[in-house]
Amino acid sequence: MFRSGRTQFIVERPRKAPPPLKLQDMSGKDVTLAPKPGHVTLVNLWASWCAACKIDLPTLAGLDRMRSPALDVWTICTDRRDIKSIRRYAEAIAMPRASFADPHAQATNPANADASLFATPAMPITYLIGTTGLIEGYVTGAAEWLSEPGQALLRYYLDLPGA
Repeated sequence: MFRSGRTQFIVERPRKAPPPLKLQDMSGKDVTLAPKPGHVTLVNLWASWCAACKIDLPTLAGLDRMRSPALDVWTICTDRRDIKSIRRYAEAIAMPRASFADPHAQATNPANADASLFATPAMPITYLIGTTGLIEGYVTGAAEWLSEPGQALLRYYLDLPGA
């Protein structure tokens, strides 16, 4: 169980596969993202107005710098601002390598049944997609991924049998 003073991992049931996401990279180029089989993927949804995101994003960047071969970290800005403004904000704080914008609300649009898998009841929110490509659960707030409980949760999903 990953729990700290600020956050707790919430298990999702039933587990669902996320749809491929059409986003923009920080240069404004359209990209389509889908989890890699056999990898654990953290999908972090953030916004520039979110104070907790300023704590969470550098932590995720630290996790990303560890370069675990089967762990992917994606951060997705939910702001509807232009990509240049988002890029300037991202450059001002430490960001993971795989950072994207969601100008068309593909990841968070509640009107789209597939994309509603990434609901945003709080900011930031990080979804964990397991090695089988299914959403296993989520953490709201600035999660302590570099702590021993955070690392134990990631190891659990990376080592899960049958993946």
